[in-house]
Amino acid sequence: MVSCKASATAPSKLDGRLRAINRASAEVNAHRAEFCGGVRVTSQSVLNSLDLATSRESLDSDVSIKSDLKQIGRLKKGRGARDAVKDEIELDVFGYLKDEKSPFSHRSLTGRRGRIITLRGTPEQLDDAAADPNLLLLQLANTIKPPSPRNEAVASSRTTVEISEEAAVGIRAEHILVGILDVAGFDFGHEDFLDDKGNTRFVAIWDQGDDTFKPPAGRDYGSVLTDEHLKFAMQRSGHAGLPATEIMPQSQMERGSHATHVASIAAGNSSIANRAMIAGVLISLPRKDLDPRLSFYDTTRIVHAVEFLFDLAENLRAKGTRVDGVAINVSLGTNGGPHDDSSPMSRWIDYALTEPGRCVCVAAGNAGQEAPRNERDIGHMLGRIHTSGQIASTGLANHLEWIVVGDGIEDTSENELEIWYQPQDRISAQVKPPGGDWLPAIEPGTFMQNIKLEDGTFVSIYNELYDPSNGLNRISFYLTPLMVRDRIVGVTPGLWTVKLIGTEIRNGTYDGWIERDDPVHRGNLAGTSIWRFPSFFAEGTNVNDSSISTLACGDRVIAVANLDEAGQAINVTSSQGPTRDGRYKPDIAAAGTAIWAANGFDPDAPWVAKTGTSMAAPFVTSVAACMISINPNLTASQILGIVRRTANPLPDCDYSWRNDAGFGAISAADCLREAAAARYVFEIDPEAGK
Repeated sequence: MVSCKASATAPSKLDGRLRAINRASAEVNAHRAEFCGGVRVTSQSVLNSLDLATSRESLDSDVSIKSDLKQIGRLKKGRGARDAVKDEIELDVFGYLKDEKSPFSHRSLTGRRGRIITLRGTPEQLDDAAADPNLLLLQLANTIKPPSPRNEAVASSRTTVEISEEAAVGIRAEHILVGILDVAGFDFGHEDFLDDKGNTRFVAIWDQGDDTFKPPAGRDYGSVLTDEHLKFAMQRSGHAGLPATEIMPQSQMERGSHATHVASIAAGNSSIANRAMIAGVLISLPRKDLDPRLSFYDTTRIVHAVEFLFDLAENLRAKGTRVDGVAINVSLGTNGGPHDDSSPMSRWIDYALTEPGRCVCVAAGNAGQEAPRNERDIGHMLGRIHTSGQIASTGLANHLEWIVVGDGIEDTSENELEIWYQPQDRISAQVKPPGGDWLPAIEPGTFMQNIKLEDGTFVSIYNELYDPSNGLNRISFYLTPLMVRDRIVGVTPGLWTVKLIGTEIRNGTYDGWIERDDPVHRGNLAGTSIWRFPSFFAEGTNVNDSSISTLACGDRVIAVANLDEAGQAINVTSSQGPTRDGRYKPDIAAAGTAIWAANGFDPDAPWVAKTGTSMAAPFVTSVAACMISINPNLTASQILGIVRRTANPLPDCDYSWRNDAGFGAISAADCLREAAAARYVFEIDPEAGK
């Protein structure tokens, strides 16, 4: 064990990941940007310097663990060894101010909602911003994960809803704006989005990865396709004999587009919100053939998208268009954070949802599977992401088993594990690599950063006290591959063991999550298959609940599970709740298995069936849009209450909340009837009946 001397230096305002980035070389950060949505490389020379033509056997492993132990120290402010970083990368971060009235102005500021701010800048610029006395913490934004719905060979029909006459006034959602935050492009000229005159019902698309037109007011990135642009494309389409999306293209236009399928379910002509206005925000999640190091695709982009849609509604009203409310769908995911309602993104959105006529629905996630269903099934690798337990008393320890894939696969992604534990406890952390010895124990309030193992993997551990967002303590583990000039070495494959040691135990409970990444094949190198691949917990460590996406943990959002309507059961891949702080998420289940909807950018096959919580959430969004149409005074909390109240229990279940199904299957007709009834308050006459 390595001892650490106390330091009188003020605590750092940068979270562990930001400190790791500040200390790393430009080459390491360029590689980190491949899988970290909040990091973008701005130096072409750095990108050009990365040559991946050398295999593991060429690694010079003469740097020992002992030579790097000097990097263990107290958490303190400091720029560290950042000689090569300078202005070669930019970061997207969230910040916490002391209170809602705290003044803050800095050139890196990109947005504010209450005491939560977003910033973008180089490490030096963010260090400068952190010097402001009103700023408590800077936190790297979480990476948005690409959705992974499953295409189905046999499609089911779209769910049909029978509505009573008194609720039918809202069925068309004619004066509601339905917003879709998604990826892969919006096929706005698809027949499912055309009105009676053949015009698209899309009124705007903010393409965050394009620069053809002006960005939204107050933003310096992206390009907005306005109503005028979209109408022009539709008019020219007939004359030119080209799809409208070719006349006004987007930065992503993938065949089978996820965004198009989701928009079709939420507000297509075959949905119940079939007269709603539609607006899309295209998150700049890079396509497989693009360089992800050049883009931001993180949770700051989500909150900016939500603000854009609410502002768009106000702008439409100012131009004389009637807009009674906004219903937004988010079928994207991320797994970083404490899985409560304290993340900056959740707090930002919850704050925005205090006004009536607004609602946000979020897919629960597809990390519910814990065991393979056949020999070739790897779904459990995406599902074994959560662990929890209790250290019984001071002096005792619990072990966690963390698996990085091997067997000829080189994992070149950074693997991340976060442990959240109670503020009254003190827990030390230790890691043992596969076939290796225990690394030093990292005590509360200390860190070990970029320790290089003999085979090239870098290990960092941050044991931080009193997180400003929720007051909990957090231990963050990072396993980082070697990426320097002429070298690429994946993370050491096999079983990594994490030891949690009870230094002082008063409660002892903890929860942990692995930040999931989907399997992506990057090519072959000297006979080795190079992958970005998810690490996962061993079966004995995994705890099969609380796998719900961080995005779905907000208090006022509606979190939606995937119902296999044909089997009247929750799909095995659907993520479970509750949140870390014990709240009921998911809230509701909706049909999300084999859902038939628009197939984007494929005129030869305009319809396709897909499966996932991504398909379940937009149906609830369409219901919420109609509820607001019926009763524009409904708040997000009231809509959530009605959705829970009217849910139908699944077979052999009662009205109790379940960690996979929430309160049961959504009843669209009952939701609309209840929304209509909520417009009226009846006073009881005590004299009546006498």
